[in-house]
Amino acid sequence: MKFTVNRTAFLKSLADVQRAISTKTTIPILTGLKLKLEARGLTLTGSDADISIETFIAADDDNAELQIEQPGQIVLAARIFSEIVKKLPEKTMTFEVTENYQTEITSGSASFTIKGLDADNYPRLPEIDAEEKLEFKGDLLKQLIGQTVIAVSTQESRPILTGIHLVIKEGELLAVATDSHRLSQRKIALPAAQNANYDIIIPGRSLNELAKMIPEEADKISLRISENQVLFDLGKTTFYSRLLEGNYPDTERLIPKTAETSIEFNAVDFLAAIERASLLSHEGQNNVVKLVLETAVQKATIYGNSPEVGNVEEELHFQNLTGNDIEISFNPDYMKDALRSFGQTTVTVAFTLPLRPFTLVPSEDHEHFVQLITPVRTF
Repeated sequence: MKFTVNRTAFLKSLADVQRAISTKTTIPILTGLKLKLEARGLTLTGSDADISIETFIAADDDNAELQIEQPGQIVLAARIFSEIVKKLPEKTMTFEVTENYQTEITSGSASFTIKGLDADNYPRLPEIDAEEKLEFKGDLLKQLIGQTVIAVSTQESRPILTGIHLVIKEGELLAVATDSHRLSQRKIALPAAQNANYDIIIPGRSLNELAKMIPEEADKISLRISENQVLFDLGKTTFYSRLLEGNYPDTERLIPKTAETSIEFNAVDFLAAIERASLLSHEGQNNVVKLVLETAVQKATIYGNSPEVGNVEEELHFQNLTGNDIEISFNPDYMKDALRSFGQTTVTVAFTLPLRPFTLVPSEDHEHFVQLITPVRTF
C-alpha cells in the first residue's frame, strides 16, 4: 500500500474520523484508524462501537492531490499517527506499508516508521438496509441539535435520558431532551416526510459530535434509520450511531399549558444579567439565583446570594410583565444554557407556581421551541 497526499486535506478528514475513536474501548483494534486505498480513492474509518465515522478522499479531488501507487489497507494507532501527521514539515506526505504491517510516513527530510495492524480484523461497519431517506438542511439540523442537546442527562443511572428523543410523523420532526431538571423541545417541518413514521432515541454524545462535523455550507444531509442504527450522510463523510433501546418518558405532560405570570425579556440582556448574578452563586455552596416579579409596580429583580462571599441585586429591563407576583429560585447555569439556545431574540418566560416548572419560548414563535426549567426549593 502506497500513496502521497496533501497533508492539510488529509488532516481535515483525519480530524472528522478521530471523533469516533476512543482510548477507553474494550476492543483494542478500535483505538486504531483504518485506512483503505482503492483506485477510486482513500477511505478513513474510525469507531468506538457506538459511533462510527467513515470519510472518503477521492482520487480526482484536486485539493487532496492524492497519488495512488499501490492499493491496500491497514489499521494504525490513531493518536500517535495523528500527532506525526500534524508535525510533518512539508505540505505533502508519502505513506507506505511494507512487510509485517510496518508503515513508513515521510515528508521532506522527516521519516517515521510505526507498526500497523491487519485491517481484516477491524469490525465491519453496521449495515443500514432502510431505503427511506429523510433530508435536512445542514444549518437547521445543527441548530436543532444545539438547542436540545443541552438538556440531555449525563447520568448513566437512567441511560434513556442520555439521548435525544426524535419522533417523525405527519411531515414534522419533534426532538426532545430532558435530564429531569430541565427539558428542551424543538419542532421542525419535514414536508417531504409526510408518510414517514419513526420513534427513535439517539445518544446525545453522538449528535453532539455530528453537529461539530456539519460544515457551514452543508446544503443537505440525509438520514436513514434501521432497527438499532442511524446513518447520517454528509456527502464525503458518513456518520453511524447506535440507537438507545427503551421507552422515552411522556414529556408532553410536563409542559404547562397555562401561566399565572409571564414576562418578556431580550434574551441577550437577560443572559448578561444572569451571568452577573451567577458570579457570586458559583462561589457559594448553593448555586442558586432568585427572580422576583412584582406586577403591580412593574418591577423585575434578580438576586444572587453567597453567605461566604457576598450578594448581588439587579433590577432588570423587560418588555412586558403580566399576572401575579412571584418569587422563584433556580439554577443559573440551566437558565444560561436555555437563553444561549435562543440567540438574539425576545423570549417569553411563563410561570405557574414558585415550585412548578417554568417555560421559556421565543416571543414570536410559541409553537416550535420551548425550554423548561424546574425551580429550586430554597426553604
